[in-house]
Formats: sequence, C-alpha cells, structure tokens
Amino acid sequence: MIKIRTEEEIELLRVNALLVSKTLAEVGRHIAPGVSTKTLDAIAEAFIRDHGAEPAFLGYDGFPATLCISLNSTVVHGIPSDEVLKEGDVVSIDCGTRYKGYCGDSAYTFGVGELSDQDKMLLRVTHDALFKGIEQARSGNRVGDISAAVQSYAEQHGFSVVREMVGHGIGTKVHERPDVPNYGARGRGKLLSKGMVICIEPMINAGAKEVYLAEDGWALQTADDKKSAHFELTMVVREREPEILSTFNQIDEYYTKYQT
Repeated sequence: MIKIRTEEEIELLRVNALLVSKTLAEVGRHIAPGVSTKTLDAIAEAFIRDHGAEPAFLGYDGFPATLCISLNSTVVHGIPSDEVLKEGDVVSIDCGTRYKGYCGDSAYTFGVGELSDQDKMLLRVTHDALFKGIEQARSGNRVGDISAAVQSYAEQHGFSVVREMVGHGIGTKVHERPDVPNYGARGRGKLLSKGMVICIEPMINAGAKEVYLAEDGWALQTADDKKSAHFELTMVVREREPEILSTFNQIDEYYTKYQT
C-alpha cells in the first residue's frame, strides 16, 4: 500500500533527508585522487553516528557498508574497498540514514579532479534529468509523468536510462511503494497524491542501457564498460509545486570551489 504521510511524519523525513545531504557534503570534501572508497565510507558512518542517527544501508539485506560507492562503469551498489580514487574518475555516492524510526536517502555523483568534457556532460545531464522528473511530481500527475521526463531529457542528449533500478517511496523503510522508474510513458503508472514522499533517482549511462550484476552480487555494471552517473533527492508530492526535502546546496557550494 502506498502511504500518505502526515505533516509530522514529513518533518521526521525532512530531518533524515537533511542529515543525508550533510553527510554527502562531508564525504565530498574528502574526494580526491589517492583516497580509498573505504576511507570515505568510514567518514560517512562516523558523521551519521555523531549526529545521533544510524546508517540505513549498513546490514540492509546483508549490505556490508554505510555507503554505496560506485566508480565509473559501476551504476549503483558498489561496495567500499581499498581501491583508491584516480584523477578523472566519476564516483557515485549513495547514502541512507535512520533516525527516530524514519529514513533518508540521497545520492550524488562527483568528479575526481579534472573530468573529460563527455564526463562533465554526463554528470550535468543526469543532475538536470533529476530536476526534470521532480517538476512532474505533483498531485494529479502519474508516476509515468516523472519517468517520461527523465527519459526524454537523458535520451535527447545521447545518453541511455538504466531499466533495472528505479526510484521509490520512502518512510519507515528505505524502499517503499511506489516504484518510480526513470523511463516510461506520460499518463501511466500510479496516481500521485498529496503527502506521498518519494525518491527520484536517475541512473544514466554514457553508452548503452544494458547492465549486469557483478560477481559480488551487489554492484550493477554497465555492459559496455562505459561510465554511469546517479543523482537522487527525496521530495514530497504537493498539490502545486513539489517540495524537496534533501538538498545538494552544501555539496554544490564546496564542489564548485573544488573543481576550480
């Protein structure tokens, strides 16, 4: 059943969403060549616990880490390791929290050092596709309106949309109904109602849309070994303008400075 959240529940979801946003910003400050993904994971876990919350991903269906850290051709669910970041890498950081019985979930794809023009475009288009989807998340629309907006924007720029992974509702669990695909047709899918809280998260590939599951049983890889990007925000469906609970503002402030 798709749950409609009270304003009190939405406030608890907002607290989690903002904590996830702050955690991603803290991790982003440490992204540089030579830093291991395991180090980034430890930074995130300490930051979340220092703020009185718990990592929502740690132990989720057996996942062994606080963050999903996905490098280059890994789309999502990369497991942190001793592998170090290199100049020109793109790295998706997906983070979840649990605080006072509710969850937060957000993701951001960072560039490590100087990126190629193609990689910069991949990140920019994926980021902007997210906001194209959010624009459609209002009461009376359908999930397919979000899906179609993301897909059309990504594909008109020459990129492809991953089919196997989707956005989702969020509440007392990280993943709740409804599923929110990043591809589809306008006017199709579940009706969006005021008070629904969902995560919209485009996963966009530089090459073909096909993916495969890595041997570790978690990481999803692009079949052609080309790079992928992933951005995610949590938002509330309202009658008019959608309300975004999480934010990239703190990341963008630092990241712009870092890139220069």
